[in-house]
Amino acid sequence: MKFATFDLAGSTRCGVVAGAGDAVVHPLPVGVTLLGLIERGAEELRAAGERARSEPAVALTDVRLLPPLQPPTVRDFVAFEEHVEGVAVTVQGPDATVVPEWYELPTFYFTNPYAIIGPSDVVPMPPGSNVLDFELEVGIVIGRAGKDLTVEQAAEHIIGYTIFNDWSARDLQAREMRVGLGPCKGKDTATTLGPWLVTADEFEVHRDADGFLDVAMRASVNGVEVGRDSLVNMGWPPAELVAYASRGTWVRPGDVLGTGTCGNGGCLGELWGLGRELPPLRPGDTVALTVEGIGTLTNTVVEGAAPRAIPAARKRPRTRKESFDA
Repeated sequence: MKFATFDLAGSTRCGVVAGAGDAVVHPLPVGVTLLGLIERGAEELRAAGERARSEPAVALTDVRLLPPLQPPTVRDFVAFEEHVEGVAVTVQGPDATVVPEWYELPTFYFTNPYAIIGPSDVVPMPPGSNVLDFELEVGIVIGRAGKDLTVEQAAEHIIGYTIFNDWSARDLQAREMRVGLGPCKGKDTATTLGPWLVTADEFEVHRDADGFLDVAMRASVNGVEVGRDSLVNMGWPPAELVAYASRGTWVRPGDVLGTGTCGNGGCLGELWGLGRELPPLRPGDTVALTVEGIGTLTNTVVEGAAPRAIPAARKRPRTRKESFDA
């Protein structure tokens, strides 16, 4: 099933997307939210969806799609080797390679749950940035709370998937990460989720024996395709990312885990490393990301706010005793 959240005549509603070409949505009662249904479990989510299908349908053209849910936390992995390799060349030069540590375990950072936007929203240029990029990812949505999960257990905690666009201010990100901490403002302005959540059972037909999902992914800018890959090319399948995220801590219903950017043009940053002379995103550019089995997520870039001045760090006298420096 496909669950959307949307504005209908000024009221925020949740419903089931249906019809040829995903043309209509069957609204659930006022007050029902997708996150609330997820928290009640997969069976209740499925039952609510079946009930909704008996209700009158509304054309999707008559509603404004919102993010499917507002996740409590958002972790973003970097699980595609080809993406890591291409971006390393962009940042470090033609001789850069994927560091050995990448292969050992999945790596992620926490991004901003307050910056979630939907498929109908515009994306403002981050204040102070002139090098904006998109990132084509899939969002893994957690359906059950769990801690220290095995891979087998983790698979049962995935309730669905959505498209995940990790908008990235590459110039801000590059400065921040030279400090050895980050990214922060390089990833802080917008993350798009949508256009809806598709329940995990819909992807079983794409799953191989190792748990990878063979679903096609495509990215275009202003109608021109710039990237194409498959989710099967991840270094770790979704369940392994969930298991690692739960190590020593909790994953909870509604948490979203990004797969990381796919390869072969999943972002401009990778393509720059391959010598493709594509400009960074500018106001007026429209990015469309398509994932097989989910749909297409489209956003347009607009002018952003000017940065408010922040002074440079003040140099202070050292307070360490000489004996500490010996």
